[in-house]
Amino acid sequence: MNNLLSDSFDLPRGQSSRDNDLEMGQNPNNSGELGLQSFSKKVQEIDKQYEKINNLLRKLQDAHEESKAVTKAAAMKSIKQRMEKDVDEVQKIARLIKLKIEDLDKDNLSSLQKAGCGKGTAIERARTTQTVQLKKKLRDKMAEFQTLRENVHDEYREVVERRVYTVTGQRADEETIDRLIETGNSEQIFQKAIQEQGRGQVMDTLAEIQERHDAVRDVERKLLELQQIFLDMAVLVDAQGDVLDNIESQVKNAVDHVSSGNTALQRAKSLQKNSRKWMCIAIIILLIIVAVIVVGVLQPWKNKNGA
Repeated sequence: MNNLLSDSFDLPRGQSSRDNDLEMGQNPNNSGELGLQSFSKKVQEIDKQYEKINNLLRKLQDAHEESKAVTKAAAMKSIKQRMEKDVDEVQKIARLIKLKIEDLDKDNLSSLQKAGCGKGTAIERARTTQTVQLKKKLRDKMAEFQTLRENVHDEYREVVERRVYTVTGQRADEETIDRLIETGNSEQIFQKAIQEQGRGQVMDTLAEIQERHDAVRDVERKLLELQQIFLDMAVLVDAQGDVLDNIESQVKNAVDHVSSGNTALQRAKSLQKNSRKWMCIAIIILLIIVAVIVVGVLQPWKNKNGA
């Protein structure tokens, strides 16, 4: 008897825990179980790495601006070492971001197999949108570092032209500047200045130009290596860019449809109110006409006269 009573109250395995979850307000299909909490944490971690890259980019830009005013080889060498160290750190972070985003891609594919997370669902669209936006951030960073590299190269030429003019008092032709930028060897160009001003003062300028040449060459090389890392990610961005654009277009269309639907609904309500008003007026007019006809047919005043 006891067995019968106990068996009658036994619940199927797993049902008790699910019911308890519902009673406590816990949805078994909440964002945590669907992997969105873990996904969001990964996105936040990548955003933190982007912030580190932003800080390093600002340091590199400041160092480049500082280098334009430097006139001593030792100071130029110090700036070069700082910039190389910062670019190395950016490369390290960029590779880490690349790995983390690739991990997100794998996580997104696995998520598609879960209930309520398949293609076309809100969760799938949210994951895809955030992942592609992270990749687009990397592409934007690529453009900023590309601008920095171009500025380093172009403004190096301007600095060398100023140095040559300062020492020789003459504007060097483009071929001379190109050769100086390519080799860093400027002693032949300054031969006359050495004879006129003495070797000591001119050699300081020569050493600074040589150090600047080495710095620009090495920093540009490292920035090009960094550019290659960004280009590897740009391929993934282009591949998924259309997906994000399509999602954004669908969201925009949905908003437009909702807006037009609300407008149509308001118009329908207005028409409904107007139709009710006219219907009431029509009924009143009809009642008046009926009353007039009834009075005309019965002619109650004749009955009074006959009486």
